Amino acid sequence: MIKKTEKKSQISMFFSLKDTLDQKHPLFILEERINWQQFEEAFSGLYCADNGRPALPIRLMVGLLILKHLRNISDESVVEQYSENVYYQYLCGQSEFVAKVPCEASELVHFRNRIGEQGVELILKESIRINGDDRFDPDVSIDTTVQEKNITYPTDNKLHRKIITKCKAISEKEDLPVRQSYSRILKKLSIDQRFRNHPKNHGKARKADRKVKTIAGRLVRELERNLEPNSQYQSELELFKKVLNQKKDDKHKVYSLHEPAVECISKGKEAKKYEFGNKVSIITTQSTGVIVGAMSFRNPYDGHTLQPAINQAEKLLEKNSIKTATVDRGYRGTSKINDVVIQSPKPFNSKTQTKYKQNKLKKQFSRRAAIEPVIGHLKSDHRMNRNFYKGITGDAINVMLSAAAYNFKRMMRKWKSSFYYFFYHHFILPTRLAVGQVISFFTQVTYSKKEIWVFKG
Repeated sequence: MIKKTEKKSQISMFFSLKDTLDQKHPLFILEERINWQQFEEAFSGLYCADNGRPALPIRLMVGLLILKHLRNISDESVVEQYSENVYYQYLCGQSEFVAKVPCEASELVHFRNRIGEQGVELILKESIRINGDDRFDPDVSIDTTVQEKNITYPTDNKLHRKIITKCKAISEKEDLPVRQSYSRILKKLSIDQRFRNHPKNHGKARKADRKVKTIAGRLVRELERNLEPNSQYQSELELFKKVLNQKKDDKHKVYSLHEPAVECISKGKEAKKYEFGNKVSIITTQSTGVIVGAMSFRNPYDGHTLQPAINQAEKLLEKNSIKTATVDRGYRGTSKINDVVIQSPKPFNSKTQTKYKQNKLKKQFSRRAAIEPVIGHLKSDHRMNRNFYKGITGDAINVMLSAAAYNFKRMMRKWKSSFYYFFYHHFILPTRLAVGQVISFFTQVTYSKKEIWVFKG
């Protein structure tokens, strides 16, 4: 049930939390700039009006989601740090300091699932809005990257052993008869599978791999015989059989049992040939570096991501301000989307292109490389390096929250640097000059084995 708003005419008898904070702190300014009311209006319809336990405040949950990706911490950490940081509490709408956790970490999971992709897209839209006129740039850069999923590096042996473990767990939970547990056999086979790269052990390891696969198939077939035809484990058994039957050259293979939608993506990197996750399209303004579009895909050709990515950017900007989009050669084959001209590097035509046009294109192609460090910051600073959210919906949510945190952080750095610049030139620098003028009247001499300052006169 949606929580009823409490009317407080007097917050505290002596002072409020706002009076105790530094009003030049970036988080303080961020709280003043964000339009929190739109989240209340958009998400209130997702709750029951008059039934159920009162829910946590919407502003609190939105603020915790922003802080999580802004500070690159987990659900558990952001809830714990909330009870220690007064700026976190002020950003989340608290009027007085409360020395306790606001909620359980699992509440953030439920809230993300409740608002879905559309709700997170609203947070991304607000992060673009607070960047002011910097978001309106007719020239943008577009690039794709891989968002890796939180799975181990997949091998057939790992998947088969996980199938065996899950089959045993289902049999124990449902109290089903098991003819053989294979515990001792699997332990011996794991010894045979060690040091497989050695020439003498290669054949023995491959033979052990086939044996593990055979055992996994036996346990799956035994479960099918003992379970009812329409049991709750039917989808799991179908997934197990798909893993056991898939071949090396099959398409849409399963690389993880708990994340079957993961794709194997090769971007041609020297250090990391294969990445397991999903593809992400990022759109940034060329001159200001604001992320105006962030969208998740499975693994399509880069050129096929342009249409939905540009549509999303135009929807978030609320007007068709994009005129040209500069891309790399991986997007070849597409020249125009809607009214946006797609520019990719290729040899110039001196007959149709003037020297001015060629120089302009060169600058845009050079400037396109600035999107690469933006993607690097998204991965290293805002939790896009490894996605811990569940399913395809979790992929889209993580991408947009990371992009929103980047936009918020961009403005926070801007506010911080502007205040430092003002303080340095109006307070620190004049003070240094005054101290330097005073020191110029003194000289340093040695007296009784000690260095002292003596007035020159």
